Amino acid sequence: MTTELTRPQAPPLPVRAGKREKTKVQNRQLILEAAQRVFAELGYGATTVRDIIRATPLASGTFYNYFKSKEEVFQAIRDDSALRIRPRLRAERIRAATIEEFISGTFRTFFQYVADDQGTFHAIRRNRSDALRIRMDTPEIIAGFEELREDIETAISKGLFPPVDADFLMASIVGVAFEVAERMLLRDDIDPPAAADFATALFLGGVRAIPHVTQPREKTAEHTGIQNTAGA
Repeated sequence: MTTELTRPQAPPLPVRAGKREKTKVQNRQLILEAAQRVFAELGYGATTVRDIIRATPLASGTFYNYFKSKEEVFQAIRDDSALRIRPRLRAERIRAATIEEFISGTFRTFFQYVADDQGTFHAIRRNRSDALRIRMDTPEIIAGFEELREDIETAISKGLFPPVDADFLMASIVGVAFEVAERMLLRDDIDPPAAADFATALFLGGVRAIPHVTQPREKTAEHTGIQNTAGA
């Protein structure tokens, strides 16, 4: 099975971008593309900054003008990936008129994107423990999770979903999406529609059976990380 790498996309240049600005964008892009190849080949855990630099035509000092570590490079790749898929996922959920359309549209869009962007996912699954930590830490990915939760709450208010726990449902969809996606990529015959059908059937068979929420759960200091210092 071959792994196709999707080139990280460079941000658009200003209309009158000067030579220096163009060089900065090009250098950053070279680093991201090289890093993606190296992560896919060696795995995140085994990759060093030196490995990434050697895969570019740039001097070592140039690398540190853009990134402080391999962690920052990897997060930039992940954020770039999240920025590309989030609008497509949200569009599918917004146009959904039923639970089935909401769930199937989310999984179908995500699994197809994963199949088209195998390089990033191949890189993170080479070192599972590190990949999971970084995967959940990047700002754009966290923002994507929040968008999913908000869309679930909107769907509940419209009557598409029963009044379930939106946080738990969001976490469940995310967990199944990532785990099934990684399993899908391990197969010789990568079949996003089949993966989406499986995940959708799993949720549709269980969503209606999970407990309803009568009222939102109040966040305590323990959950929010805020400590009561009164009287201290």
